[in-house]
Amino acid sequence: MSRLFAFPPIIGQSPHLLILGTMPGARSLQEGQYYAHAQNQFWRFMGDIYGALPSLPYRERTKILIEHGIAVWDVLQSCIREGSLDSSIQHAEANDFPAFFKTYPTIKHVVFDSLTAEKIFFRQKFELPSNIAFHRVPSPSPAYASLRYEEKLKIWQQGLTSL
Repeated sequence: MSRLFAFPPIIGQSPHLLILGTMPGARSLQEGQYYAHAQNQFWRFMGDIYGALPSLPYRERTKILIEHGIAVWDVLQSCIREGSLDSSIQHAEANDFPAFFKTYPTIKHVVFDSLTAEKIFFRQKFELPSNIAFHRVPSPSPAYASLRYEEKLKIWQQGLTSL
């Protein structure tokens, strides 16, 4: 297995909210787009909440998020993983969040899109700004099917708009 590398963030000049995943899945890495798997619910959520509909071209969806002050990134810079499951991640290297938050001091809210992303993030033990609130929402992955779409959407809406 070879080392996988994450994408740069989707980010504008003054984001106020950062959505953090763990590491792009195999389909996303193949297509060079965040949340590219057709069954992943992320873009459905973004469509229902912000109008970044899955039917829009990727560039337009990312532009809509940026216009709403939303940034998207991953906790990991790289890892070794077979397939797309977070449970398969080995030899993980985290992104440089202290430098990131210094570059983007307008971020006041971080939303993790899974328990694994949250755990890996806080395991790093880096110094974080004290004015950032952290929240976790259910994974948009098709592998996480214990909640219906409507239930997940409600939690995502609360997590993204409770600033």
